Amino acid sequence: MSAEKSNAWRDLKVRTLSGIMLGAVGAFCIWAGDWPYKIMVAAMTTGMAAEAATLFKVSPRSWRGGLYVLWAACAWIAAVTGHWNAFPLFCLSSLIFGLPLCAIMCVIVVACNALLWLRLGGALPVLFVIGVVVASDSCAYLTGRMLGGPKLAPRISPGKTWSGSAGGLLAALLTGFLIASASDYPATGSALFCAGVLAVVGQIGDLAESGVKRKIGVKDSGSILPGHGGLLDRFDGLIFAAPAAALFSLCVTLPRPFWTADLHAVLTALTTILHM
Repeated sequence: MSAEKSNAWRDLKVRTLSGIMLGAVGAFCIWAGDWPYKIMVAAMTTGMAAEAATLFKVSPRSWRGGLYVLWAACAWIAAVTGHWNAFPLFCLSSLIFGLPLCAIMCVIVVACNALLWLRLGGALPVLFVIGVVVASDSCAYLTGRMLGGPKLAPRISPGKTWSGSAGGLLAALLTGFLIASASDYPATGSALFCAGVLAVVGQIGDLAESGVKRKIGVKDSGSILPGHGGLLDRFDGLIFAAPAAALFSLCVTLPRPFWTADLHAVLTALTTILHM
């Protein structure tokens, strides 16, 4: 076995083991709900804020970096106490940290609110989003490595390929179909539609984070997750897909889950908003 292939296997092995451990903790918190889930989201929110500050040369231990992390923590507190309409305030007011950090804070805060909002509908909506994103990310990684081919966005992320993107999309569709089929609301047609949208949005989030890192000149956002890098590296797709799923949830009425929102429901909701 060549040194290159040996390193690739070692990287995949560490990535897989780390992913299994992360998945086990995440699954427990999602199914448990209430405070275990809320604390998990809090850890993600503040951890990603700390990584973002570090990326832009602001130490989380400095007063400015500490305030930035506290900003994200306060947005989480507002969400868990039911003050959902407060998130625009945290987004806009974070301009005091500069435009780049404000943009990242907006993404983190919106994702935090979305993840907490989705859990109000039970564990399955959260599992649907995470399952679709993880399937897309993992299969894109494996398919891209096995098949290679034309690059998806060579100037942003040279490692990503069109074959990987297609493999990730197919895996996301299958995952969404299976989760919806196992629920009390199969709606497999709309589930495929939602899964496809979430997969594409998740891949856009992945590319967006890669673009930021490339602009700054770093490989990973952190090193807390062996084989994956930082929290922003691992959850870049999720923090874009979760808000999209939350928007889908606004197009249906409880107890129906968000994946029952088909194209007609989305267009109807948009038409209603435009005529308000």
